[in-house]
Amino acid sequence: MNAVEIESAISDLALEPFDAAEFPYAFLAAFGNKDTTLKRLRAGNNNASDVPGGVLLRSNIHIAACAPGTVGETLKTLRASPATTKAKAKFILATDGQTLEAEELSTGETIACDYEDFPNHFGFLLPLAGISTIKEIKENPIDVRATSRLNKLYVELLSENPDWARAERRADMNHFMARLVFCFFAEDTDIFQGDGLFTKTVEQYSERDGSNSHEVLSEIFRAMDLKLAERPSAEPRLPGWANKFPYVNGGLFAGSTETPRFTRMARTYLVHAGNLNWQKINPDIFGSMIQAVADDEERGALGMHYTSVPNILKVLNPLFLDDLRGQLEAAGDNKAKLLNLRKRIARIRVFDPACGSGNFLVIAYKQMREIEAAINQRRGEAHNKSEIPLTNFRGIELRDFPAEIARLALIIAEYQCDVLYRGQQDALEEFLPLDTQNWIICGNALRLDWLSICPPTGTGVKVLADDLFGTPLDQSEIEFENEGGETYICGNPPYKGSKYQSTEQKNDLKEVFKNTKAGWKSLDYVSGWLIKAKEYGRHVKSAFAFVTTNSICQGIQVPELWPHLIRDNFEINFAYTSFKWSNLASNKAGVTVVIVGMSNYSKSDRKIFSLDDKGLATAARTVPNINAYLISGHNIFIQKKSRRTDNVSNMDFGNKAVDGGHLYLERETLKDLPEEVSSKFVRKIYGATELIKGIPRFCLWIPDSEVEYAQENSLIASRLNLVREMRLTSEKLPTRRGAEQPHKFEERRQRGGEKIIALPRITSENREYLPVGLLDSGTIVSSQLFAFYNEDVFLFALLVSRLHWVWMATVCARMRTDFSYSNTLGWNTFPIPLLTEQNKADLTACAEAILLAREVHFPATIADLYDAETMPDNLRHAHERNDEVLERIYIGRRFKNDTERLEKLFELYTNMTAGQAKAAPRTKKEKSA
Repeated sequence: MNAVEIESAISDLALEPFDAAEFPYAFLAAFGNKDTTLKRLRAGNNNASDVPGGVLLRSNIHIAACAPGTVGETLKTLRASPATTKAKAKFILATDGQTLEAEELSTGETIACDYEDFPNHFGFLLPLAGISTIKEIKENPIDVRATSRLNKLYVELLSENPDWARAERRADMNHFMARLVFCFFAEDTDIFQGDGLFTKTVEQYSERDGSNSHEVLSEIFRAMDLKLAERPSAEPRLPGWANKFPYVNGGLFAGSTETPRFTRMARTYLVHAGNLNWQKINPDIFGSMIQAVADDEERGALGMHYTSVPNILKVLNPLFLDDLRGQLEAAGDNKAKLLNLRKRIARIRVFDPACGSGNFLVIAYKQMREIEAAINQRRGEAHNKSEIPLTNFRGIELRDFPAEIARLALIIAEYQCDVLYRGQQDALEEFLPLDTQNWIICGNALRLDWLSICPPTGTGVKVLADDLFGTPLDQSEIEFENEGGETYICGNPPYKGSKYQSTEQKNDLKEVFKNTKAGWKSLDYVSGWLIKAKEYGRHVKSAFAFVTTNSICQGIQVPELWPHLIRDNFEINFAYTSFKWSNLASNKAGVTVVIVGMSNYSKSDRKIFSLDDKGLATAARTVPNINAYLISGHNIFIQKKSRRTDNVSNMDFGNKAVDGGHLYLERETLKDLPEEVSSKFVRKIYGATELIKGIPRFCLWIPDSEVEYAQENSLIASRLNLVREMRLTSEKLPTRRGAEQPHKFEERRQRGGEKIIALPRITSENREYLPVGLLDSGTIVSSQLFAFYNEDVFLFALLVSRLHWVWMATVCARMRTDFSYSNTLGWNTFPIPLLTEQNKADLTACAEAILLAREVHFPATIADLYDAETMPDNLRHAHERNDEVLERIYIGRRFKNDTERLEKLFELYTNMTAGQAKAAPRTKKEKSA
């Protein structure tokens, strides 16, 4: 379950009559626990509670429904319970149906509230569903609750108004929802004079069955599009109750006032939404969440679209905010310097060409207002009107509803900042009517001309949109008040690996790269934004920073993409190395990303940021240059190599059957073969899964000289006939040719009697070492593995080293979050110093020690042994010894960390390929992409 679903479930629970016996199970169900889990708890099988009336779910919560007036005492009993400790409960909770108290045991943080009010504290309890607690949501759940209410309303209205659900009318529906959001916010912040004016008016003048709700809303919307002087002559005449609403316009209420028809339930949902306290809405959080409401495909992920403020600041701080704060500190109380800084801030443009609901723009605006407020405070001008125009916060969004919410979120953020820094009265005096300028553009960012949306300073073309919230424009040019100002491009564009792109998205990339020689077909979709931002920077002094998949800084994408980015004096100014960009999903869903900031004007210090195990930023490293792999080093691009160029062995592929599955045998089938036949023609075969889990499969492996004898067995003859028939129907010529020898794997790379060092082509990122195996003679390896056949065991020590792991993780590609190993990238490019015979002997001893350490734990598999949390001490010590021996060969000591390992490997690679490595051109101009 996601956060919105949980909020909805516990809100419904709080409205039901309290049932002491049933409450613990209903509560657990609201947090997504399965019926089977609850059934076992009810039966007492899994309920380890030692408190009367208690229910204890292991590693989760200990709950007790108690007698009236004993909540505090019961909570103390739960805290002192041995069962609570033994079951590793994270929370305790007690309630008597009148009050409710809960405690998070790891922090000691508590909540205490009236029973019916406990849904307002659901953010505190989200860890029960495996959702990391977000500070803003924990302290103020209004954003999730509002999203939940609006989602119910949206779904109910579409059900009642199927014509509004059609593609041609969905924009009208979304526009209607944006109007509601504004009204809910305006009535709770005194923008509408009168407490709860909008919701109370709907409640009072619409029928309970919802039959005339659309008419009441239509009149309210019409009123807000009429200036006060126009109302007496308006036809038809405005009802007196509608005349209480102020003139808003700004495009939000211009045009049609038609609204969808309401049911009784839809009216109830609207009133429930209006009764929330929208004054505390967080526009960046709410906007991120609600953007999924209007998207049928994304609604299942409702409430997950939240990007935390700390994550957004990882982009904005090093891009430009840190510099502004540094200038503020340097200015001290010098009024002239403070004034210059204020003028500078007023001319800064922030442009997000994949803005979604505007959270990057909103956070940037709020942070800049905070700095401006500090300037005004020091200058004794605390109540000055802000000089930062919303029109300096530009965005492009493909979908119309998030684009509308982005505009609305910025308007709300401006008002909230005015209240915070200037006071309620000044904020109200200047808020209405809304501005008509259109600064969030609805369209395809990879097809639009960014220069027309965020033009160079000094162009001054003024073409205003007809209205702010009317029909979205594909492009718009407005007059900016930032002559000579800076432009910062930022955001979190869509990622989409090459295999997951639609035809339209592939065509978008083709258009972006049409004037380059880049092999764009293998690139992630986000690459288009990087190229567009770089090209924009050739015409406008700007810097850009995007959150991107880490795959664009790994493997084959680096030499395809980065030669086009690191040229024309563009360089990486700062970077965050790989970390999880998570959301509010209970399954910890997230993607591994990097942040890359670039510009074509020199910065004295280039910074590399990393995150520790807890996701906190470590101290930034200042380096002379950051290359495309996001390490300190020269701008080189590692290309595939078909063979190693030193005296170290090449890594080969496994054997590829192309047999329709007929050369493989199940264990049960072996019983149908005579012993003398199976012992001669059946071999164990390992793929990636079999190697890691230690469970081999079986295959037919028939020498050419023994084919006739093998076919005397009817089962084998039948299998070979099926292989022949399958291959003859193939569209591939090599496969059809293989029909002539159906007893052989189509691609056969071993004789069958060798010892083999094998490793999977796909491996999990969660292991600390590559899962390499040493297989006995007579074993066959499939094409899911790479292999060394009959090679020295010291190669095993190289493969399982930490050095090789970090190299592989950097230069090989990824398949989702797993590593996709490549012999041409991962092994053939791996820098290995000249090894003496003594070095090889020492490494061989290390390899044997690792294998012996594994044997001690037989029958534990590689999957068991290399779990990072449960790896046996003797095996870990054997690996650490191997790393120490190898690293001393490289630099005479252990490396301090992975960063130092990588930097040394890149240095060796540069020396190894001197004159061969493709360096980034620095002066040659590339045609405009």
